[in-house]
Amino acid sequence: MNNNNKIVEPKNFLFVSLDGLIGDIAWQVLKEGHNVKYYIESKEEKEVTDGFVPKIDKWENEVNWADIIIFDDVLGQGTKAKTLREQGKLVIGGTPYTDMLEDDRAFGQEELRLHGINIIPYQNFTSFDDAMKFVKENPGRYVIKPSGEAQNLKGLLFVGEEDDGKDVIQVLGDYNKAWAKKIPSFQLQKRINGVEVAVGAFFNGKEFIYPINVNFEHKKLFPGNLGPSTGEMGTSMFWSGPNKIFNNTLKKMEPKLAEEGYIGYIDINCIVNNNGIYPLEWTSRFGYPTINIQHEAMLMKIGDFFYELAKGNKPKLKVKSGFQIGVRVVVPPFPYTDKETFEVKSKDSIIYFKKQIYDGVHIEDVKLVNGEWLITGTSGVVLIVCGCGQTMKQAQYQAYSRIKNIMMPNMYYRKDIGDRWYEDSDKLHSWGYLREI
Repeated sequence: MNNNNKIVEPKNFLFVSLDGLIGDIAWQVLKEGHNVKYYIESKEEKEVTDGFVPKIDKWENEVNWADIIIFDDVLGQGTKAKTLREQGKLVIGGTPYTDMLEDDRAFGQEELRLHGINIIPYQNFTSFDDAMKFVKENPGRYVIKPSGEAQNLKGLLFVGEEDDGKDVIQVLGDYNKAWAKKIPSFQLQKRINGVEVAVGAFFNGKEFIYPINVNFEHKKLFPGNLGPSTGEMGTSMFWSGPNKIFNNTLKKMEPKLAEEGYIGYIDINCIVNNNGIYPLEWTSRFGYPTINIQHEAMLMKIGDFFYELAKGNKPKLKVKSGFQIGVRVVVPPFPYTDKETFEVKSKDSIIYFKKQIYDGVHIEDVKLVNGEWLITGTSGVVLIVCGCGQTMKQAQYQAYSRIKNIMMPNMYYRKDIGDRWYEDSDKLHSWGYLREI
């Protein structure tokens, strides 16, 4: 077991990314004194974190150099991770099986069912016409969820509001005209009312590392949960011993994850109500911005933690008590993809700090040029600003105070990250789901 007070020798960390998601964590590990090399596959995202972390053009050439290799995504990254583990390398990443849990929604749901976990009734479709016919014959409220790579287009997730399903039929018709080629398969999931809450934990190839993380995503663009769905506008969280939600979902998957030798973080998002726990979807990788907010709460160095995790050890994960929140600060055209708008309104804009204080500030699509932080990439996702506190209100106050120190043209963010907790916590406590077991 790692002694957290011991000075650990610097290690060589190789980060491998499809779209430049893990850059902030690579930067944190570099600041801890480790050696870092970072590869981004997407040509459009190559500039992300330039100036913050050393970049490489071919990660395969650095495998022998690396003491530990970290993959930040699914979509085939699990196959690479498994191959390298079989060659004796220390790797944080998935397997083909754990990639499929997230990439193929139907597979993910069936695996839950197979392991004795309740799931929400759903239908899988490859035809919008078939789906419209199904809703007409089975009126109700449904959620439209694209599968595969189309899951990354978060604005396409649609939550039906009408009991007769007419709004879902309308949206399916629109998607049929505009997105049929981009969405080869999708799911219609029965909509269930309740509190949306996720539980996640780190896994060392054999077992879960405690404490677990309980988190609440805020996906809509505007305060009050209005507007289009985004990848994420912010998250609130706290750490806990295993509770009822965890024990009835992720814990039941522990033997299978051990069989796979999965190493990394894994999370399951659920709807819970007084009738039960209903898993919605897997995240079998780091969450973004979840991992950045989690880092803010860790009382040990994240590089040392990752190294011990990859070795299959049980690092003592010491974290701050209380609550943490992270607020995404974005610019146009987020949450949409519009290259022209990004070029005109946002690209290469300076991120200005009124006082040179960077506490709680985590970078996303940012580069460092001549000492200036500039916006880069393509998405308009710029910073995650975090706060911690013994109460949710204190965590909110710290995060939003830090945002007031930041200026950039056309920036926007939600001012209500964490507000959901005040009502959700009452329900979760009264239903008994947050009790440590």
